[in-house]
Amino acid sequence: MTSRTVTLLDVARAAGVSKSTVSDALQGSGRVAEATRERVRAVAEQLGYRPNSAARRLRRSSTGAIGLHLPQTATRLDYYMNLAFGAVARAQEEGLDVVLLAPAGGASGRVASRVDGLLVIDPEVGDSAVPGLLDAGVPVVTGERYLGPAAAPSGAVICDNAASLTALLDHVTERGARHPAVLAPAGTSAWATALRATAASWGQEHGVAVALRTVPFAATPQEAEETTLALLRTDPAVDAVICAPDGAAPGVLRAAATAGRAVGTVSDRTTGSTTSDRTTGSTTSDRTAGGTTSDRTAGSTTSGRTGEAGAHPRTPLLVASCVDGTATRSAEPPVTAVDLRPAAYGRACAELLCDILAGRTAPDTVRRHAWALETRASTAPPR
Repeated sequence: MTSRTVTLLDVARAAGVSKSTVSDALQGSGRVAEATRERVRAVAEQLGYRPNSAARRLRRSSTGAIGLHLPQTATRLDYYMNLAFGAVARAQEEGLDVVLLAPAGGASGRVASRVDGLLVIDPEVGDSAVPGLLDAGVPVVTGERYLGPAAAPSGAVICDNAASLTALLDHVTERGARHPAVLAPAGTSAWATALRATAASWGQEHGVAVALRTVPFAATPQEAEETTLALLRTDPAVDAVICAPDGAAPGVLRAAATAGRAVGTVSDRTTGSTTSDRTTGSTTSDRTAGGTTSDRTAGSTTSGRTGEAGAHPRTPLLVASCVDGTATRSAEPPVTAVDLRPAAYGRACAELLCDILAGRTAPDTVRRHAWALETRASTAPPR
């Protein structure tokens, strides 16, 4: 393996152990069996592994800082700004500064020389900086999993994104929707990938044709408006639109107004357990939403409609968002949304990294972060 630099991951694969075990074995730290330590050292020597010079310096002293890598779209999304503030607050409690890394990344050696560890949030497979960051020679915690081929992170904090979209789809059908649509994000992050897959699998499971449209990961309200208008014109039976990108839902509301579609519940029938205003959970089993196919009357006709194929163009439209924030809370009407609790999420990511750096938590730890469904007037039952 002389054509490129041999990494810790290469040694780990050849020795049949984890990356963290290789790191501990070569540093002479951690609880590694002597036989394993010797085998790892022998494999490293055979492959020609040479430790990163910046990483060696970090083993001797602390820089007093951690790095934060955000997606390139982060600067215009409230979600990532709130997440960053949460991470900074937790790091400061540990006496650590936070260095915000340029979106384009940089040489992993230069990064590692400035920080004790890294937070890599919503890593995209198409982000060329991510593989280098994951193999920078310092502990790395990712916010959501990285789906590309690279060194495994030291830890991860994840949300059950499939469960959150499932909760929204269950919610709008319990409110009377029979032909929901999802404006799903493009991209190769775990969040975007999970939402697109869930929209398709939920439709198959429930025998419902979910109209799936792909929009940019950080779609603007105008882009959401244009996509929704085109959707309603080509598929007027759509009676609910779930918009994924942060801050884009007001564009769906504008499209509804342009199309003459009042925003609100499409049926006045009584709902079950979803009448509560808040549904929380980090996994499907955590949710209290009670809508299943057995709760619905198959083929029922909703108010104001002439049938599934010939929906009246002015049938009310339900609107919801996969990300809560200022735009959804201040919209008119306020929009039902999944509160991903970004500040708490950033704090949780920083806390896991601090725990790993301090030796309070073993590497390879995965923690889960809970979301909450906030129901508002855009899907509320009539008063």
